[in-house]
This record gives sequence, structure tokens and C-alpha cells, in this order.
Amino acid sequence: MERLEKQTIITTYATHEGDTGSPEVQIALLTDRINHLTDHLKFHKKDHHSRRGLLKMVGARRGLLNYLMKKDIQRYRDIVEKLELRK
Repeated sequence: MERLEKQTIITTYATHEGDTGSPEVQIALLTDRINHLTDHLKFHKKDHHSRRGLLKMVGARRGLLNYLMKKDIQRYRDIVEKLELRK
């Protein structure tokens, strides 16, 4: 992920000025990395090391989504809708 692309994601999903660590930003960054890695694995089917990393990222994102769902259900619904995630 390039620096400019990462900055764009951060500014898009930030909840306030200078926000880089809110659950929304972390979920958006993980989603971008997951999407890139998913495309990589479609081409390189036997890359099991990257597949393990993908599964760890999906688990981390799921944990952040669960946290956000317990903390503020409306913010959870908004981020799921923006990122077009299932569930």
C-alpha cells in the first residue's frame, strides 16, 4: 500500500482531525490490505504463507468489528455499509 493511498483511506474514515487509530480507520486499512492479498491469492493459489497472514488479518478485522458493534451499533452499521462488508 502506498503512502498516498493510505493517507486517503485515513482521511476518508477518520472520525475527527488527526484520527489514525479509531476502529473505523483500522478496519478500513485492514479491508484494503485484505482485498489486495485476496487478489494476490487468486493468482498464486499455493502461497500458503500469505494465506495464513490473510486469515490473521480477517480475524483482527472481525475483532475490531465486534468491538465496534458492542461499543456503538450505529458506527458499526455505517462502516459495514461504507466498506460493503457482509453481515
